[in-house]
Amino acid sequence: MSRTVAVLVPYPVDKAYDYLVPSNLHVRPGDYVTVPLGNREITGVVWGEAAGDVAPEKLKPIFERLNLPAMPDIHRDFIDWVASYTLSAKGSVLKMSLSAPGAFAPPKPATGYRIAAGANPEAKGLSEARQKVLMLMQDGQVRRAAEIESMTGCSASVVKGLADKKMLEDVELLRPYPCTRPGPERPGPELSAAQKEAADVLKSQVGAGAFKATLLDGVTGAGKTETYFEAVAEALRKGHQVLILLPEIALSNAFLDRFRLRFGCDPALWHSNLTPAQRRLAWRGVSEGETRVVVGARSALFLPYADLGLIVVDEEHDPAYKQEDGVIYHARDMAVVRAHLAKIPVVLVSATPSLETAHNTWPAPEGTGRYGVLHLPARYGGASLPDIVVVDLREDKPERGNFLSPTLLESMKETLANGEQVLLFLNRRGYAPLTLCRSCGHRFECPRCTTWLVEHKKSGRLHCHHCGYHVPIPKTCPSCGEADSLVACGPGVERIFEEVTQMFRDAKTLMLASDTTESNEDLQKKLIQIREGKVDIIIGTQIIAKGHHFPGLTLVGVVDSDLGLQGGDLRAAERTYQLLHQVAGRAGREQKKGRVILQSWMPEHRIMKALADGERDAFLAVEAMEREEAHMPPFSRLAGIIIAGREEGQVIELAKALGKTAPQGMNEKGQKIQTLGPAPAPLARLRGKYRYRLLVRADRALNIQKTIAEWVGGHKVPSNIRVYVDIDPQSFL
Repeated sequence: MSRTVAVLVPYPVDKAYDYLVPSNLHVRPGDYVTVPLGNREITGVVWGEAAGDVAPEKLKPIFERLNLPAMPDIHRDFIDWVASYTLSAKGSVLKMSLSAPGAFAPPKPATGYRIAAGANPEAKGLSEARQKVLMLMQDGQVRRAAEIESMTGCSASVVKGLADKKMLEDVELLRPYPCTRPGPERPGPELSAAQKEAADVLKSQVGAGAFKATLLDGVTGAGKTETYFEAVAEALRKGHQVLILLPEIALSNAFLDRFRLRFGCDPALWHSNLTPAQRRLAWRGVSEGETRVVVGARSALFLPYADLGLIVVDEEHDPAYKQEDGVIYHARDMAVVRAHLAKIPVVLVSATPSLETAHNTWPAPEGTGRYGVLHLPARYGGASLPDIVVVDLREDKPERGNFLSPTLLESMKETLANGEQVLLFLNRRGYAPLTLCRSCGHRFECPRCTTWLVEHKKSGRLHCHHCGYHVPIPKTCPSCGEADSLVACGPGVERIFEEVTQMFRDAKTLMLASDTTESNEDLQKKLIQIREGKVDIIIGTQIIAKGHHFPGLTLVGVVDSDLGLQGGDLRAAERTYQLLHQVAGRAGREQKKGRVILQSWMPEHRIMKALADGERDAFLAVEAMEREEAHMPPFSRLAGIIIAGREEGQVIELAKALGKTAPQGMNEKGQKIQTLGPAPAPLARLRGKYRYRLLVRADRALNIQKTIAEWVGGHKVPSNIRVYVDIDPQSFL
């Protein structure tokens, strides 16, 4: 046992530990091994040669090497890079790559099916369901029963019945991994000239074997997905794996239908709602190189791909790509880094690109010119962009106690009379954002967070949307004891639903929000109902704002267009524009012309004017000018320092100590740095913890990570206090 190696373990440690290698065991960097840690036996990864700073007689031996392909060098380099950039412990980043512990044991064999020789879908006596299955299986692929059910909508008994009749053959699958044989040669839809031109560029990048970041910039409904599917097909032809990132799992339902139609199978999914069995198979399939395409949320970026050849970040501007707890990172930016390390292309896709991405596409001196850009300026199939009208709520006032203006109501009546669908958008769950007593003015606040409780009529409770606290709606005011004195202030989607169902009693109305759908399957059913025209009026939050294609939807009404402009968020204007542009894009996506009505108390605001006039680029230019004048990203670097703990006095004391030694001024290289704060966070109490913030702003060339590590590392942090470092913050709460 003379040889020693360093093993990184998935715990919040910043260095790999030295272990002895038994003489009968051969290990190399990247191997998965089980090692003792304290009184536990855990899985780690061989990170390299031992540091040699511990005497050999004090070291413990590796127990075993697991029968898995080694973690690729590129992926280990990626973990090191992310840890260094985000100032996170290496072991914490590794933990995100080992998030399927059951995958370390070989999967059990499973049964698959393929069409038997001579089986004819048009044979007499076959039910419609059996014909459907046989038509699918004519491509000769082997599929598991669950995959056949998903792709045809038929039950397991239909598959079993065909197997009993020898029209389907049983095939033992030793590795029943998802998406092992997608069909890149299957024909896709006919592309427009602009789509084909963009697709050809992306395909050439896949074949070049070099890093390239490209923005695929297309209006809503331009067919961006079908365009980058051509690059996916090219990567598959060359034997590579593909990662497609989506910001929210709700977007995957419509996406999966399109993927299945194009490639003949489901992709592997990766998100927090997977079952342990699904997680095991997806992780191992990726690790062994058997699974070819992964569609997932931000954490899918940390799977140990055997041969990744293309990354696509769809809706790259979406705030959901930012992880706000644990290892704090932005998946879009880390995807670019991952592609750079692997020397592969990455495609960023959006109709409303973030200012950071747009700045990287603009040539110098306005931007950096680091990214390429491909434009899809028109909607697919001849559909036209919707007309956008801004309604001034100061003039076009809703009836007392209501929230829909006469102009919007009249447009809804016309749309429904034409047999078309209406979408009302309000990005606020529940019935009302605030409940107060009209007698004494008492407001219901969360006891654990600095936030108001939101009334939900469906549950009969007041809810905190930050920590999950809830309490039944009381009959009397807890402050003054007055009965029947509580009043709901402001609208949520439940209140708009109530208003609509009273005014349009004959219309089929459906409400969609993250807390009104019981499961992903329930959401899928409701989306199908909308697509099939079985719903007249849809009322929804951002869950319905993007990624969906509803052929019969021609009118979109935004109940409160000003909602996202509240507060002092750096990106408030940009995000409001993006969200309103995306929801407006749901209208008129086929032959019928779409209309969008934005209700606003500030119709003169530049966002409303930019939306109504279709001046996205002008809006981005003004936004960039204001950011540059304020020395804000992308023209500078930001880092947030958050101090949190249950003892307020300790939190304040540490925040003040950090403030006294905070980096300020100019370094020897002439690079400026400024620290603002400390100050109570806007959410000064969250989940029972008091929170203070500092904000560091620095020139782009300055090594902000090194500066912060030396500064914060020079302070002793009590064990019951947490100090979070958020490099490139997206939220300032």
